[in-house]
Amino acid sequence: MGKFLAVHTLPAPATIEELAAVGKAVKADSTLDAYWIGSWCQLDEKGKITRIFCEWDAKDAASIRKVFDAVLRKVPIPPVDGIWPMAKVEAEAYR
Repeated sequence: MGKFLAVHTLPAPATIEELAAVGKAVKADSTLDAYWIGSWCQLDEKGKITRIFCEWDAKDAASIRKVFDAVLRKVPIPPVDGIWPMAKVEAEAYR
């Protein structure tokens, strides 16, 4: 398994509550090949989400796209800007 970053730019700012159904569907449709770890959200001046950065453990980007395809059959999801391999660097490693 590798680490991946999926980035979504929202067409219009939204609240966490407005996106809750997407989060629940992604969690429910995660698989052994693609598992959603969590997300960071970029907020606008009103505190609404404009962009989402999602961390995944996955076999490959195609496995994450399969989860998104399954979720799309249930709820609309924000557009996917891309899915890229990533590495997570912890600041404590540089103490």
